[in-house]
Amino acid sequence: MSVPASAGRFLGIDVGTASSKAVLVAEDGTVVASATRPHETANPRPGFFEHDPEGVWWADTVALLRELRERAGLSAVAGVCVSGIGPVALLTDAAGRPLRPAILYGIDTRAGREIGELTARLGAERVAEAAGNPLTSQAIGPKLMWARRHEPETWARARRWYQASSWLVHRLTGEYVMDRYSASASDPMYALDAHDWWDPAWEALRSEGAPGLERPRLAAPGEVVGEVAPAAADALGLPAGVPVLAGTIDALAEAYSVGVRDVGDMMVMYGSTMFFIQHAAAPARHPGLWNNASLTGRGFSVAAGMATSGLVTGWLRDLTGVGYAELAAEAERVAPGSDGLVLLPYFAGERTPIADPDARGVWAGLTLRHTRAHLYRSILEGVAFGVRHNIEAMAEAGADPARLVAVGGGATALWPRIVTDVTGRPQDLPSTTVGASYGDARLVADALGVDTSTWNPVKERLEPDPVPRDRYDELYGVYRRTYQALRADLHLLAEIQTGAAGRQNGQQS
Repeated sequence: MSVPASAGRFLGIDVGTASSKAVLVAEDGTVVASATRPHETANPRPGFFEHDPEGVWWADTVALLRELRERAGLSAVAGVCVSGIGPVALLTDAAGRPLRPAILYGIDTRAGREIGELTARLGAERVAEAAGNPLTSQAIGPKLMWARRHEPETWARARRWYQASSWLVHRLTGEYVMDRYSASASDPMYALDAHDWWDPAWEALRSEGAPGLERPRLAAPGEVVGEVAPAAADALGLPAGVPVLAGTIDALAEAYSVGVRDVGDMMVMYGSTMFFIQHAAAPARHPGLWNNASLTGRGFSVAAGMATSGLVTGWLRDLTGVGYAELAAEAERVAPGSDGLVLLPYFAGERTPIADPDARGVWAGLTLRHTRAHLYRSILEGVAFGVRHNIEAMAEAGADPARLVAVGGGATALWPRIVTDVTGRPQDLPSTTVGASYGDARLVADALGVDTSTWNPVKERLEPDPVPRDRYDELYGVYRRTYQALRADLHLLAEIQTGAAGRQNGQQS
């Protein structure tokens, strides 16, 4: 669809793990108005993480746009782009009506059995070559196979599969379309080098006597794919006919919000989970990383993600009843290294680079002298050790990042400083850290012919402090060795926890 250049306001909407956000951005990149809405992520069993599309994704969108309408009005909106968590597995009927809650990305580890079975059926080398990645808890194919096995009635009625962003695009426009970055992150459904769906994966999920899933058409994240339909316009207060982009997974939109678009640029996203995207000249194949399409839908990127980060700081906040600001202030007074306390932040298993859904959290070195300030700082440092581990994996795969750029709600003074010191890498702090919704708005402006090259300049560059380097190197070694030494016992504990949860639910583990 051809869209003429147009001045106005650009609307970005993002659905995250723990909250949703919407922004209105002016042509010069200034945020006119923003709104945030927290929501719950359902955790019905250990390893199960879900969202209700109607009760979370759509309800949040309605509420956010109502707030923006009251603050700044929506009549001047020139275009809309939506991003969201992903990859996720939302099964719907042929009309796009959800049949069950959406199964979330790699933090949901229910499909361990199916990962092995689908890998065996398709062949590990064949999957890695076609999709660019081995199958892990992040993969969508095993989650769809899990639904086929455990919920056959739902599977029999399923006709479509959506991401968070693509389902909201459907609600806005009626279109069934998925952006290539989201598709490429949904292993093994997409062939990376061919930039198209991978037939063997779709055939492997077909059931006898069931029509199977219709494949969404593919588009680039910044491509206009439809217009706001009258029903959506009435519900949201938007002008009917406004262009709607394909959108994408939140991490890619967040990367673009801070100007990560050149080869070697890497986003470090400080959120409920930690996520990294680096644009690469070619796929960086590594068993502990993810290779995906790029912002254009035709290039390449290498991505990585930790299962928990902000989720653990939130857990400690709730446990202690002390707010983030106070915890951070206390932690700043603790020496680097947290007086010999090291955390493995594997509270929900771990994604990259160890790909171990049965890993569990460990504090090593606890003494009676350690306080909540030590616990909080050690969480930030433990996540920073995970960042370093992922960067080292990228370098091993031939994609050593040239520039780190921080973004996300956790990108405040202390945490990025710790990551810079632990990794030994400079890190840029942008002027605006609104997040993925700002990247969405920037994509809209691009699609409408607006020059966004001056949007969101770098505010500060953090340089590594050499003083704590030796201590952090020493403790990073402890971090790596502790997991290797305890891996078997962590798996045993995970098995016990899963069995206990099954008994509580009246189910067999």
